[in-house]
Amino acid sequence: MAELFKAALVEKAAELSEEALRLINQQALRDLKAEEVFTFRLAACNDQVDRDDERFTEEALQGFAELFPGRPVLMDHRWSATVQTARVYAAAVEDKPGGGRQLVLSCYMPRMDKTEDTIAAIETGILRECSVGVAVERVICSICGKDQRREWCEHIPGREYDGARCVFLLDGAAEAYEVSLVAVPTQPEAGVIKAKRYGGPEGPAEDPQPGKGPGADSQAWQDEALLELEKTRFV
Repeated sequence: MAELFKAALVEKAAELSEEALRLINQQALRDLKAEEVFTFRLAACNDQVDRDDERFTEEALQGFAELFPGRPVLMDHRWSATVQTARVYAAAVEDKPGGGRQLVLSCYMPRMDKTEDTIAAIETGILRECSVGVAVERVICSICGKDQRREWCEHIPGREYDGARCVFLLDGAAEAYEVSLVAVPTQPEAGVIKAKRYGGPEGPAEDPQPGKGPGADSQAWQDEALLELEKTRFV
């Protein structure tokens, strides 16, 4: 399954409760005290249409809430134990300010010499962006209803077809791999570049139904890509 990377934000955690400490200690090999850990929350992903003209269904968010506890917090999606900084100890789907629903991950890291710089960077707002690495079971086209993972679809997210904007619905939580602290600007115009098809059979060489071109806020798409790539730049 192609891994998806979706940008999110770091939030302040509430005061550590006894229940939160109990959940943290389910992940640890010894019982930790409240003063030994630093906690924070990640507004990981939501059910709103994003800058890639995709959105998670609430069913997918609920599925990720079950999968994420115990998953690692990394740096820059580098799958290495040397850059593992924290761990998710709880996850829940909550109301999103301004409307909609969002997946919120509660994370912890030990307070020690090795983590002092990372904690300081989070507390001072230097590290405040993150990106989740997940996989979904279905990628449904809002125009024709086809699952991109299983059959070819001629529609391209962001384009309009008979007045309706094409959006891909990300449904079914297949896997939650990790969440990473990254240097990704939160502005939609910050230059995230995507190139994807989700693994369904290839269609004709030419687009038989080009539709109306994407607006200025849409991203460029390349139909023949099988994996999703995400690159970032500073603005």
